[in-house]
Amino acid sequence: MKKTSAALFTALLLGTATLIPIQASAQVSINVNIGAEPPPPRYERVPGPRKGYVWAPGYWNWNGHGHVWVPGYWVKARSGYVYEKAHWYQDRGGWHLRKGHWKEDRHHHGHKPKKHDRGHGYHCPPGQAKKGHC
Repeated sequence: MKKTSAALFTALLLGTATLIPIQASAQVSINVNIGAEPPPPRYERVPGPRKGYVWAPGYWNWNGHGHVWVPGYWVKARSGYVYEKAHWYQDRGGWHLRKGHWKEDRHHHGHKPKKHDRGHGYHCPPGQAKKGHC
């Protein structure tokens, strides 16, 4: 009976352990309104270029009690994208942090202009939109 209980306990423990990495990899996005304006950015010496990476400058983060400085770090470059640094913005609800993220590079040579990029009055030729040309 003890061997069966121990085996059952071990199997249960291993089964639970395999679920932990799945739960830990989930991403949660939380928007927090902060009443306090963030301090001015700190001066950081930007290191020399590093092939295949872009520098993400440091920024003030909110830890639930106050602003804490997050130092700059290297981010692996993505072809066709530009890195937009973290920044704070203010609206009627208070201060909001938009963390650093990748944004499509509209000046990249492989970019297909979207309808709103082509100027006022642009008309897509018949049949071209369905083909993905407009």
